[in-house]
Amino acid sequence: MADGTKAVVDTSAADGAADEAALAEAIDALADGAARPTAAGGKDTGKAAGKNAGKNAGKPAGKDTAPAEDVGAGTDAGTARNAPAGSEETSEITAPLSASEIAAELAAGDAARRAAAEAADRPSSDRPAAKRPPRDPQPTHDPRDTATLPQTLPAPLRHSGDMIGHRYRLEECISSTETFSSWRAVDEKLRRAVGVHLMAAGHQRARKVLAAAKSAALLGDPRFVQVLDAVQEGELVYVVREWLPHASDLAKLLGDGPMEPHEAYQMVRQVTDAVAAAHRRGQAHLRLTPRCVLRTDSGQYRINGIAVDAALRGLPAEGGDEDAERTDTRAIGALLFAALTHRWPFPEDRYDLRGLPRNIGEVAPDQVRAGVHKGLSELAARALFDHPPHHAEPITTPEELARAIALMPRIRQPEPELPVFTNPPRHNTHALPTAPNPTRVVAAPGTAPAPVVAPVRNAGRRLRRVVKVTAWTVALGAIGVASWQLVDSMRPGSTASAAPQPSSTSATPSAHAATHDPAPVQVAAAISYNPLGEGPEGSAGLPKAIDGDPSTEWVTSWYNDPFPKAKDGTGLLLDLGTAQQVSKVTLKFGTPTTAELRVPNKGVGNPPAARPGDYTVLGKQAGTTLEYQLDSPVTTRYLLVWLTSLSTNPPGTKDAGKYQAHVLDAKVFG
Repeated sequence: MADGTKAVVDTSAADGAADEAALAEAIDALADGAARPTAAGGKDTGKAAGKNAGKNAGKPAGKDTAPAEDVGAGTDAGTARNAPAGSEETSEITAPLSASEIAAELAAGDAARRAAAEAADRPSSDRPAAKRPPRDPQPTHDPRDTATLPQTLPAPLRHSGDMIGHRYRLEECISSTETFSSWRAVDEKLRRAVGVHLMAAGHQRARKVLAAAKSAALLGDPRFVQVLDAVQEGELVYVVREWLPHASDLAKLLGDGPMEPHEAYQMVRQVTDAVAAAHRRGQAHLRLTPRCVLRTDSGQYRINGIAVDAALRGLPAEGGDEDAERTDTRAIGALLFAALTHRWPFPEDRYDLRGLPRNIGEVAPDQVRAGVHKGLSELAARALFDHPPHHAEPITTPEELARAIALMPRIRQPEPELPVFTNPPRHNTHALPTAPNPTRVVAAPGTAPAPVVAPVRNAGRRLRRVVKVTAWTVALGAIGVASWQLVDSMRPGSTASAAPQPSSTSATPSAHAATHDPAPVQVAAAISYNPLGEGPEGSAGLPKAIDGDPSTEWVTSWYNDPFPKAKDGTGLLLDLGTAQQVSKVTLKFGTPTTAELRVPNKGVGNPPAARPGDYTVLGKQAGTTLEYQLDSPVTTRYLLVWLTSLSTNPPGTKDAGKYQAHVLDAKVFG
């Protein structure tokens, strides 16, 4: 129209009848189990198809398209079924309407037509006055109502080198789908690598992605990859996350085969503890796959994409907290199943793993592969299946799974393999100094080689005889000298007893002690060691404990109660990078603190994930300046400063009256 408003044209009765006939025929087709084209013309057929596509495009792909048995892969099973190999998600695939949904829509259409007919029969005076549309175009819907936004919108087209938000420079596209793309980028302001997800701001999922990213950023648990930024800028929505360049995802770790029981136990324990803590704070992952579980160089597992990965793929929690807990628990069971068997627990091949045969049913990992740890196999089956084998009780929440893992007997790390020892040759290879070098004689073909055992035996016999004679000679000489000194000391006027000569054994230790000078040992990293809490403490300030500047500090979390009432303790783990010889450690605290210096016991394979009982105490001191002087140097890579008593913060300071430790400086000497 001339004023810029849109004209609304009422459909005719014939169009309504055609729609009704098309919907009725669709119901009959669904009831017969076969999809048939409608009898209406191309215009009506396209209209019905557009209505169906619009209704289903906003549904979670995992609900309608994923196979029922692929419970651990989220929407991967549904969206990747028709996708080419190597792509995780290549299209938005939706299911057609069911018979019940079409019947409900048909009934709603009849009610709308009856209401329109009644309104037309009423006198014009009773009809409400039509409002004149404004001359300036205005939004006809609430901007927060995402149902009116496009259901499919292409991912924004970007290239390497493009700048996002005047700060993030895109470098490499990691993955790309029809709705979003993921990049490795560089934060030009902080000069660090980051990960970036890009999506069109007009997409239906955009607001949910922003909400999920902001809630994940508020989680603040270092066991999850941190969300750093979530912004809508013009027609673009981008989410920035932490980047771990030296971490390997679980799919890559399983490339060479299944995990050892100890490593699989560490993986499932750390992942379950993190997911359970997130659920206690009202967060869920909903798409926990082997690509989302990362292992760092220190052996710690971190989880990527909490809430955000599901929102990017249109997977909100449909059934409340109970369904979200079951989804994440089942996904952890699938991860443990894959780690133990090197097979994906469903018929489809996923994450470079072969799927199980379709007719095998629900089986425990120890029935798929021989030699699987019995306890871990039962744990995976209980978490993965609703009806575990052997009538075991299923585990439905991450909290229950964490308790079940805690009740398991401890799985020790396997002992390192010793090098193969070969027996030395039985003949004597050490010849006498005057003996000529033996030469190798090559026998002619067809003749037996000359025996060489007898000459070698004779040489060994002669050598032993010479050694015996030499030993007797030295012994007799020593006895003679000692006798002469004894007789000489007993004579009157002898000065032998007045000036005893220092022995070599008494002089050696003093000379060694005088020349020993402890040298500083560089600390590669400081790690918050908090196995008795929910996660690391003060992660941002850890480098300040080893920077050599006493004016900076690393502080622990504050506690209302002292140790051991609050808990037995917390600690700072010093990583030297490689095994180093340590003879002294000095510590400076801001407030009086009691600390123990500990080293890992022999055989502890992953000290950052070990328990406090896996460490040996080398010394215990209290105060603000502590010095641990070891009686004998120890060789270790990790040193644990275990804090067993904290002081309260002084009045007038931050968190005054709370129990907290302030580590100003930690130094190690070799």
